[in-house]
This record gives sequence, structure tokens and C-alpha cells, in this order.
Amino acid sequence: MDSVHMLRIIIITVIFVPIIICEQVKKYPLLMPNVHPKHDELYLCTPIKVVPKKSFYIVGFEPNATMETAHHILLYGCTTPGSNKSYWDCGEMSAHQEDKDIPRASPCASGSHVLYAWARDAKKFEVPDGVGFQIGEGTSIHYLVLQVHYAHTDKFKGGKTDNSGIFLMYTEEPRNKLAGVLLLGTSGVIPPNSITHMESDCRLVENKTIHPFAYRTHTHSLGKVVTGYAIHEDENKQHQWTLLGKRDPLTPQMFYPVLNKDPVHPGDILAARCTMESNRNTYTHVGATNMDEMCNFYLMYYVKEGTPLDMKYCFTPGPPYFYWDKENHLNNIPDKEASSL
Repeated sequence: MDSVHMLRIIIITVIFVPIIICEQVKKYPLLMPNVHPKHDELYLCTPIKVVPKKSFYIVGFEPNATMETAHHILLYGCTTPGSNKSYWDCGEMSAHQEDKDIPRASPCASGSHVLYAWARDAKKFEVPDGVGFQIGEGTSIHYLVLQVHYAHTDKFKGGKTDNSGIFLMYTEEPRNKLAGVLLLGTSGVIPPNSITHMESDCRLVENKTIHPFAYRTHTHSLGKVVTGYAIHEDENKQHQWTLLGKRDPLTPQMFYPVLNKDPVHPGDILAARCTMESNRNTYTHVGATNMDEMCNFYLMYYVKEGTPLDMKYCFTPGPPYFYWDKENHLNNIPDKEASSL
């Protein structure tokens, strides 16, 4: 019988006993339950349920994976998970034929947002002092769901299983700064033998001031540069651009400190560009496989008052339908800076 393991401060089974780091911070292993990936480009998800009527604060993430095994890992916060099974196929964008013995569903059935992402042998990450991702009581996050993308599965053909995942560092001690993640990305198509800009932007319409502290970039093999900005619009509708992060996405895809920690206020705009270079003779679409592409800029931030943004995602249609300068949407664009390292 399938069961959903539960995040607890006291757990009587040996398997899920938290590892005590210090008096207040403990470590919990959120790992794949020794799965056997059977085909390339497989996405698998596994959930844990947060103990009811308790509130926890995640303060660090320690990967238990290598890029040799996992193409990337995402940690979702969900109100309800996509399935009540111990694991399932969650490759929503993948066109492969689903395995008959593995159920298929999205990572979350409701309340989906990304808390953490890993790829390319990124190292351990800890949030600043006083900051934490609140889950459980008082939030919409009742489950955590781990997603692992297995791009290549040859190593598992002999029956080898996998327990890739993340060790979560957490505490019950309340944090005075609550963390959130905003994911900027695009759909779109990259023409053959071209340099293409994939761009997204969203205005902060909520009455909340956010304090960026880390960013992460993600593309597949065509990405050359990914940049993220905060944009202030003055009374003359002129845009003032502040660089938050810039990275070659083919380096370790970990969270790095932002280049500017100034607060982002209501009415400001957050924007991202991925510069993609294709030497292929065919069109490349946004999708889940290694031969598709993605354009993602993750911004990690905290708020000093209230809760993080209700807005969790900022996506645009991408090329050829959406660009920063389309119909004078944005001005004073730092075109060279945004497209080169």
C-alpha cells in the first residue's frame, strides 16, 4: 500500500528520523523512494505531508544528487499533491508514452509554486539569518513535492535504483523574514541558426515590498546568458533598470547572491532575458526534454512584513510573440548588457 511520508519533529520510524544539526535546526531527507527509472526524459515526483497544525521554516537545502544521474530537481510547495501515491510520473510537458505501471499526474493538484531548484552539480544553499520559507499551519503549503528529471537512464538498466533528492534544513523557531520565490520564464520558439532573445516581465501589483537576496538561471544547451532586472518606472514613464543577476546557464545552476539588494516596491517591474544561440537546422521549442529548451530566472526574496507574494510565476508567450520592446512596452532597454557576460 502506498503511503505519504510526513515531516515530523518526532518520528518513531528509523528511516525518517530528522538529523539534528544544532539545538534549533534539523535536517530532513526528502528523497526518491529508491525508484527505478526505465526510460530517458522521465520526470518522477514524490510527496511528503507537512504535520497538521504545525508551522515549520525551511532555512537550507542540501542536494543529494549529481548531474550524472539527474538533469534537474525541483521542490514544489502544494496545497494538495498531484497524486496520493508514493511516486508518480509528473512529466507534464513530455510527449513520451507513459508507463502502464506508474500513474501520471502534475506535481501539484492545487496551490503549486516552486520553493527551490537544482541542476548541474550545484552546491548546498542556506538562506540569510532570520529568513525562512514557512510551510504548514498558516500557509497554503500542506505538502512538499520533490520532482526529479532523469534525462538519461542507461545507468539504471541493470536494475539499479535511485534516491536522489534534497536534505531540508528546517526549524520550528519563527523567522521574522518570510521567503518566497518568483519564477520568470517564457514559452516560444527558437528559429534554426539564430540568436534569439526570450523575454519576460511582470509588474508588482500587490502592496508588498520584496527584498531580493538570491537568483538562479536555467536553460538547456542553447542558453548563453540569462539576466534578471528590477525596473522602476518614473513619473515620465521612463524605465530605470537595476541588474539583479547575470549568469552563463551552463555553469552550476545554484542560487547565487543577487548583484543588488535594494528593495523592489509595488509598481516596479521584474524582468528576465535568456539569450539563446542555435546552430541547429530545425526549430527548437520550449519543452521538457533535453532537445527542447527552457528560459527560467528564479528570484528568491523575503518580506519583512506579512506574507510573500501571491504571484509565484511570471510567464510570457516568448518569441516570436513577445519581446520587451514590442509596442514600446519597455524603454531604455540595456540591450548589450542584457545579452552578454
